[in-house]
Amino acid sequence: APASPPPGPRPPPRRRLTRPPPPLQPVTYITMLRLVTLALALVGASAFTPVSKPVARVAPMQVAVEDMAGVQNPVGLFDPMGLATSGNDETLLWFRAAELKHSRVTMLATAGWLVNSAGVFFPGDLTHGTKFSDLGSKPLEAWAAVPFAGKFQILLFAGCVEFFSEVKKPHYMKGGPMGLQCDPLGIYENMTPEMRKTRMNRELANGRLAMIGIMSFIAAAKVPGSVPAIPAAFDI
Repeated sequence: APASPPPGPRPPPRRRLTRPPPPLQPVTYITMLRLVTLALALVGASAFTPVSKPVARVAPMQVAVEDMAGVQNPVGLFDPMGLATSGNDETLLWFRAAELKHSRVTMLATAGWLVNSAGVFFPGDLTHGTKFSDLGSKPLEAWAAVPFAGKFQILLFAGCVEFFSEVKKPHYMKGGPMGLQCDPLGIYENMTPEMRKTRMNRELANGRLAMIGIMSFIAAAKVPGSVPAIPAAFDI
């Protein structure tokens, strides 16, 4: 058999033609300004994103009217109209604050009525040319004789007391103290819980009696003989 011819030289491999990469563009001032603006926008937007924080839940305050101060012998709990259960706990605390406020005002009014009826007056002048003693010893007539400026000052002082007692935090309807606290000697702070409840019972009992007393004084002064306990001959 004839011999095969020797293989010839192999052809060189073909080279793939690739495009050269585009030249790097220099980072200009405008490009940097755009990047910085975008970064600041992202940071500013994240600042307004609400952060989820655990919410502290306050347990609802349970107020039992039977355990409040003022429920004492010989009457005990006296609520024939069911006002203590007509609302929630905040309603009950509002009723108690109103009762305590009226108790303190009427105790001052009753004491002032008795002192004025006894002919005891402040020394000095109420206004220029008008002494306290010139008002007389009948409380209603004395109040009518007080000048308008004097009545305005009294009502303004009462309004200030009412305002500052309402803006305190926590509010008394949220469990805070009721009324303005005036205890410069710290007597109440050094009392035991039993002593505090006893003093509160006394204050409410005297206040309830004073509310009845001042209404009786006014009724007897306006309509003589309308109050059997105050004879008509007793000039008040």
